[in-house]
Amino acid sequence: MNFAEEDLIRLGVALIVGGLIGIEREYHGKAAGLRTMIMICVGSTLFTIISGRIGNTGDRIAANIVNGIGFLGAGIIFREENRVKGLTTAATVWAVSALGMSIGAGHYDIALVGFVVILSSLLLLVGFAERVQRMNQFRDYKIVTAFHNKTLNQYERFFEECGLSPKRGQQQRIGSEIIGHWRVYGSESNHEKCINRLLNDPEVKEFTF
Repeated sequence: MNFAEEDLIRLGVALIVGGLIGIEREYHGKAAGLRTMIMICVGSTLFTIISGRIGNTGDRIAANIVNGIGFLGAGIIFREENRVKGLTTAATVWAVSALGMSIGAGHYDIALVGFVVILSSLLLLVGFAERVQRMNQFRDYKIVTAFHNKTLNQYERFFEECGLSPKRGQQQRIGSEIIGHWRVYGSESNHEKCINRLLNDPEVKEFTF
């Protein structure tokens, strides 16, 4: 088998590995889907092959793959409704590039183990992560109520009575109303209990969560 045939095999393996991980991302509607993951894996493989052909000066090419992927991953991360989104996809991009480099260097054993670990984490840990999130999650509450010469301390006690841990944010009075903001931590069931009590509180004019 000559060198060109070996390169074709590496690119083919990179196509399959990137494609399988991309299918998982595409199925879950993530920003970096099938085509993106294929391009990242195949591109990293190509850069690694070129680096090997150039020789010592090519080491810088392989090293700069990590920097380039870092910029790409940063573009995927964004903030939405006070929550950071895209971290898992950005980490997947970074990991897929490492798979591509392993394949490009001909280390199929490392690439295979890494591929199994990465895909298993994406497929099998979703339910576990959701259960952990339900055990302790944060929500941002905004409560609007009538102003009666008193602060909103009673609502902090209210959160605590529901088994939640509130962290006070901005409080503001506008005319005859007072508005409070809290970031509240606790289990999903306690949040639901709190929401039901707020819905039935006649003094609460408006609240978001």
